Amino acid sequence: MSVPEAATKGRAQLAAEFATLYVVVPLLMAFALPPTTMFPMLFAVTLVGIALLHRTPGFRWLDLLKGRVDWIMVALFGLSSLAVGYAVIRIIAPGAEFALARRDPARLAMIFLLYPLLSALPQELLFRPLFFRRYAALLPRCRFAIVINAAVFSLAHLMYWSWIVAVMTFAGGLVFAAAYELRRSFPFALALHAVAGWAVFGVGLGILFYSGNVGRPF
Repeated sequence: MSVPEAATKGRAQLAAEFATLYVVVPLLMAFALPPTTMFPMLFAVTLVGIALLHRTPGFRWLDLLKGRVDWIMVALFGLSSLAVGYAVIRIIAPGAEFALARRDPARLAMIFLLYPLLSALPQELLFRPLFFRRYAALLPRCRFAIVINAAVFSLAHLMYWSWIVAVMTFAGGLVFAAAYELRRSFPFALALHAVAGWAVFGVGLGILFYSGNVGRPF
């Protein structure tokens, strides 16, 4: 096989991986799988993504430790997320503001403890280093690639069938992707994602991210 043929084959393989991970799987979860299978499926996809990332030429796990965290920006983003979340919950479910904090603070504390490790970290691995490093050859210039990243991040949350979730995850995806790709800091992206999750669940919007509340429009 010639070098151009090998390159074309390699690019086609990457494109198939990309389409499967970031388009086919989210659509399958949203349209075909029952809500009870969402998290086992996400866990399986995360394992596949980690394996692919490990095999990515030039990638080193230690690289994920590099980069500065702007803690002032993290705090401001957390406060902004809390303010937006509070406004949204007041509109869609008045009276449910900070419901979990008021009714089951122990559960909320457990969510705060586990969310960065069990939710934010796997998502960031899949949607930041895997996306930008393994599939760099498929992506356009940096800033447009960030928009695409936010779009597929939002698509991954289609399974909740909520336009509010879609908008919030797209906006969050832009911020997380910019922190990783423009600021070259995986810890910064992870910290931003963690505080956003804390704000969402703390203010009461976790009701939108609970598989038991999913109602498909068909």
